[in-house]
Amino acid sequence: VQLQASGGGLVQAGGLLELSCVASGRAFSRYCMGWFRQAPGKEREFVAAVNWSGGSTDVADFAKGRFTISRDGVKNTVFLQMNSLKPEDTAVYYCAARINGLLTTRSYEYEFWGQGTEVTVSS
Repeated sequence: VQLQASGGGLVQAGGLLELSCVASGRAFSRYCMGWFRQAPGKEREFVAAVNWSGGSTDVADFAKGRFTISRDGVKNTVFLQMNSLKPEDTAVYYCAARINGLLTTRSYEYEFWGQGTEVTVSS
């Protein structure tokens, strides 16, 4: 499985961005998909995840009410809509796929990772 993330960029605080991650292959509809981020000097952390069907999602506490994860089975794409961005959201954002379609927030349970897309939020 290859994952291609895009949509990052520079945005002012309070702004919004939508990240996309396109997955190769025919099994996308069976995967759990997640977004993680890593800020400079910090460990990678969970942002959001959606299970194989799209019927179950989880969002990190810092993102609740601001970020929304969704998936499009036709386009083999998972999205992360980020609103009300804050400078502390600055990080490289990674999408990941888990063959077991059940939702998880643990990064080590994801087998495939994209290359990351950089998000910078200016104050």
